[in-house]
Amino acid sequence: MDQDRILATFKILIIGESGVGKSSLMLRFTENDFDSDQALTIGVDFKTKMLEIDGVKVKLAIWDTAGQERFRTLTPSYYRDAQGAILVYDVTKKDTFQKLESWLNELEIYGTRNNMAKMIVGNKIDQSARAISRDEGFRFAKKHRMMFIETSAKTSEGVKDAFEEVVRKIMETDGLWERNDYGDGVDLHGNRAPAPGSCSC
Repeated sequence: MDQDRILATFKILIIGESGVGKSSLMLRFTENDFDSDQALTIGVDFKTKMLEIDGVKVKLAIWDTAGQERFRTLTPSYYRDAQGAILVYDVTKKDTFQKLESWLNELEIYGTRNNMAKMIVGNKIDQSARAISRDEGFRFAKKHRMMFIETSAKTSEGVKDAFEEVVRKIMETDGLWERNDYGDGVDLHGNRAPAPGSCSC
């Protein structure tokens, strides 16, 4: 398989209340960096990252939105055509967990793909003042048939796994994405399809 070939581009959203660490998760995943003085996002931030999953290269377009109410006018275009969503709460702040329902409702209203891959992420597990147990987070995700993981953008624990699991779910979901058309029949397993008229017997 040509290593420069990208199977597809996936749009992934990071949503949740202001201050839960959405931008820090994106920075840790895309640049393996952490900024303890990370400024609040104004409007929408956007980063891309190439990722190889099981020998297949994909490009991720990761959208990070401001959690503040005054930026909600950006919502429809932000959600459009997204194939994956990561809903983040802060494990030390109960209100950010309780607001997940309203973020899920927004996803239902504005998301244009019914079979979107969704994951609940409990962030800031490096902090000791936990307000939401791992079990509470897991049960919420299970109730809504979503994936679940806990992370620390500060220490990087769970961050790569969170994004990779969402990407795997997208790849496994029929009709959720379209491959880049290079016209040479490369499949998900890296096998080049036989040329017309040739025989693979």
